[in-house]
Amino acid sequence: MNFNLSEEYKMIRDAARDFAQTELLPGVIERDNAQEFPDELVKKMGELGFMGIMVDPKYGGSGMDTISYVLIMEELSKIDASASVIVSVNNSLVCYGLEAYGTEAQKQKYLTKLATGEHVGAFCLSEPEAGSDATSQKTTAIDKGDHYLINGTKNWITSGGRADTYIVIAQTDRDKGSHGINAFIVEKGTEGFHVGPKEDKLGIRGSDTHTLQFNDVKVPKENRIGVNGSGFRFAMKTLSGGRIGIAAQALGIAQGAYELALKYSKQRKAFGTEICNHQAIAFKLADMYTEIEAARLLVIKSAADKDEGKNYDKSSAMAKLYASKVAMEQTVEAVQIHGGNGFVKEYHVERLMRDAKITQIYEGTSEIQKIVISRSVLRD
Repeated sequence: MNFNLSEEYKMIRDAARDFAQTELLPGVIERDNAQEFPDELVKKMGELGFMGIMVDPKYGGSGMDTISYVLIMEELSKIDASASVIVSVNNSLVCYGLEAYGTEAQKQKYLTKLATGEHVGAFCLSEPEAGSDATSQKTTAIDKGDHYLINGTKNWITSGGRADTYIVIAQTDRDKGSHGINAFIVEKGTEGFHVGPKEDKLGIRGSDTHTLQFNDVKVPKENRIGVNGSGFRFAMKTLSGGRIGIAAQALGIAQGAYELALKYSKQRKAFGTEICNHQAIAFKLADMYTEIEAARLLVIKSAADKDEGKNYDKSSAMAKLYASKVAMEQTVEAVQIHGGNGFVKEYHVERLMRDAKITQIYEGTSEIQKIVISRSVLRD
């Protein structure tokens, strides 16, 4: 058991840290204010290999492991969670799903462009009446022989307006319940596929979130992922890996807020000394550091489980549940340590606090994580 990062991991972490500081940090407040999608930055992240971190190099990916992915996600999320969620969805939900379950033809046609960042991917599961209850899909995909006809609505779709390739989960045979669900690849611009207005969100405002409408969208048979009826299992397994990405995002948000709070506490003076010298602040910093380190160990453990081929459903759920809780609590503390300045955009911590909340909701709410964990505990 070795808790030290190898030299290779340190190089990967440092490359992501340098990119975040030099490329993401300038303009991050302005992008948040304007709800501006970071198009040029996404291209640069693709050039660095961040859009296909775990994808085999033969498909244009970086061929790295899940721990590398976590390290990159943490560093990006310290600075800009809007950018990091684009990376997370593209890697965990879209590239992973295609590489693990797609046909060779699907990989050659779609994965090669997604892994390099030439194209951006979106994962379409949530619906107005099917968020946490993913079995209640209202979107349908009717088998028409050589193609499927998709009708329905998907909402809260990350990169919904900017994506080129969409993985859409839809019900083919309602009588079969979860065994009647399939996953499909839908291309941007397909007739009958419409992107709704951008959501005006509390946090991750630079991320593009939209409702999508499918009106008699014709999808070729060869665009179905996996065997008939495997869509629900595909979605659940893909989301387990996605939770590792969001756990790492939450970790990065918490770590970024802690670093800002620590720096501020050493500069701000009250009652004749720097506020870090007051026990009230020093103890806050001690609690923040301890809880963030605990979250980091859970996140790394879930990534290691995935890399070692173990079942990571429970460990990824635990990592996301705890890291998102830590992100929310410690960003609030960071604002408190900054006092009135914490309420002002230029100090960054108010944005991190707003960004933290979504980590308790997407890729499965905290309540869903507890269901996953409790079922696993009771089964064991």
